[in-house]
Amino acid sequence: MTATTAPLDVDLLLASARDKTGLFEFGDDWFLEPLGVLVAALNEQARLSELGHELTRRRLIALLADRLRLRALQREHPEILDVEPVVAAVICGLPRTGSTLLHRLLSAAPKLTSTLSWETSYPVPFPGEGPDAAERKDRARQRMAAFLELSPDFGDIHTVTWDAPEEDVILLDRTFTSMSFDSFYRVPGYGDWLRSADQGKAYDELRQWLQVLQWQDPGRAGSRWVLKSPHHLTAVDTVLDTFDGSRIVMTHRSPVRAVPSYASMVRAMSAQYSDSVDPVAIGRYWSDRFATTLREFTAVRARRPHRFVDVRFDAMVAEPAGQARRVLDALDLAPDGADDAAFESYLDRDRRERDAAHSYTAEDFGLSRAQLERDFAAYTEVYL
Repeated sequence: MTATTAPLDVDLLLASARDKTGLFEFGDDWFLEPLGVLVAALNEQARLSELGHELTRRRLIALLADRLRLRALQREHPEILDVEPVVAAVICGLPRTGSTLLHRLLSAAPKLTSTLSWETSYPVPFPGEGPDAAERKDRARQRMAAFLELSPDFGDIHTVTWDAPEEDVILLDRTFTSMSFDSFYRVPGYGDWLRSADQGKAYDELRQWLQVLQWQDPGRAGSRWVLKSPHHLTAVDTVLDTFDGSRIVMTHRSPVRAVPSYASMVRAMSAQYSDSVDPVAIGRYWSDRFATTLREFTAVRARRPHRFVDVRFDAMVAEPAGQARRVLDALDLAPDGADDAAFESYLDRDRRERDAAHSYTAEDFGLSRAQLERDFAAYTEVYL
């Protein structure tokens, strides 16, 4: 927060969203708790720059506006609530463990579908928009270009394309119950709240967003969803309860590599919003968060072991199509020639579009190999 910017205010944000849309009904007000916790942490801890403050204010208003539009769309088209999105797989694991590659491979399979980047940015049709969603797609292209201009190093860390499969956690942002926020901002108070919160209502709304996307695209009829985000590790029981019959597909890589890699990504993202980015604080925060998350995850997995499929990073690198086939088999979706062709087509495109190498060290973020090996020993002994 700079001396020239007023603190973010929940009531003003709500009023601005209503003014922006001309709509007034947010529905169940449960979201006000996470929004309030987030806004307090942004004001007190995030050290927002003047630009970061304005970008954040606009983002929060846009998320609230989408909540209003969701409720209006459900009232206008009550048949949306009868749509049954069937989730086959929820990919999670530490970030930077091959989950993006696996997600995009599986999303290419004709029998599966996933959230696309432009849909997660603009999930509700604009007034008068045709079925081609041309305006939303154009805005998504512009938004992606602006994001990469503000974070020029991000594309070297994580390949982004406006029309490619993207993490559904971006839909969860509209519940204000999302790991996105402590990834983009230094808000440890919000992170503490998030990891102790009951996320049931947030995941119920994620299901509603999938209903909206499936209703808009009849081509998805009969396809099963594959979701993906490391955020899902923070609510594994809730994920499995919300999406009955789904399997958790967990990707595994040595935390010695994965944790500093994610810290590097967070540094690139948070520099958009603050001029006081502390890489050591970032490294220590995420190392602690992930170590705690994996310890808690182990207890959930012990209770429901039949709901999990494991994929190791080295195997994904060595034989990505083979691992995708293995996951389809585990989901009782026998792979066929069409799946194989889709996998090879994606891999060929990925090889041509892949960006520069990502360079970082653990020491850049106040971490060390010995410390990471010690803190994650229980996890690596079982899964690596």
